[in-house]
Amino acid sequence: MPIVVTCRCGESYSLKDEFAGTLVRCPKCGESLRVAEAEARPPAAGDPLFHRDKFLLRQKHLAISEKYEVRDEGGEPLLFVERPVHLGRGVVAVLAGLIAGGIVALVVAGIFGLLFGSKDEVLIILPAVAALLVVFFVVFVALYPKRHVTFYRDSTKRESVLEILQDRKLQLLTATYTVKSVEGEVLARLHKNYVYNIVRKRWYCYAPDGSMPCIAKEGSLILSLLRRFLGVSFGFLRTNFVILEGRSNTAIGEFNRKFTILDRYVLDMSADRKGYLDRRVALALGVMLDTGEHR
Repeated sequence: MPIVVTCRCGESYSLKDEFAGTLVRCPKCGESLRVAEAEARPPAAGDPLFHRDKFLLRQKHLAISEKYEVRDEGGEPLLFVERPVHLGRGVVAVLAGLIAGGIVALVVAGIFGLLFGSKDEVLIILPAVAALLVVFFVVFVALYPKRHVTFYRDSTKRESVLEILQDRKLQLLTATYTVKSVEGEVLARLHKNYVYNIVRKRWYCYAPDGSMPCIAKEGSLILSLLRRFLGVSFGFLRTNFVILEGRSNTAIGEFNRKFTILDRYVLDMSADRKGYLDRRVALALGVMLDTGEHR
């Protein structure tokens, strides 16, 4: 975060943290100014595994569920992340939807057949098909489980350390997720708007008190528009995000996709020198920037 210095002549300047505690000269009047010391970084919250500025993420392929290995800057394993697909329950939801929809469609067809006879089959078929689709959709949504994200200490999945809960099953215009600690404390809420994403993808992060500590958005508007027309183009137009502090709109982090055959990502919060954003929330946001965007 920049340090603001005000001279007696009335001029104000924003200086980088590296000038903290030094003596600078006012360009306007030549007065010598002592830059205040930078504020001490507050103690990090949560498990010590999150007490760092850089996380390396690698998505595991050839897996039905979405799985990630999280490592530190030196390549040592830190966490294992999984977002299940629930394939079995999905099949059950599809079959139940088809059976329920088929039964209702037959009933509707019978009712309209009695009303109109065989004069116009369209008046019988169309309501029956509409009823089948509506009932199938309602039953499928009701039975298919939400896709929560769980952070485990390792791939054995014996101990969870963080979770991201999908707030609603049906997410048409907006999608929201709640980040919770293993003790159940709400750390943040993540929100995206599909309409805004048509031009430039962005995610909003809200604190429990309703304030907005950060926004993550695609780093380049031009690349964002090119991706809409050309697709990812075999990875050459890969999606990178910049994380901006909500109040000052200054960059405090990056989430970048590496140019490799396998999906590898780097979450770098080095610019957030004061630890403004809880690293648990930052890592949760990083995971959703991938799995939440179906990249």
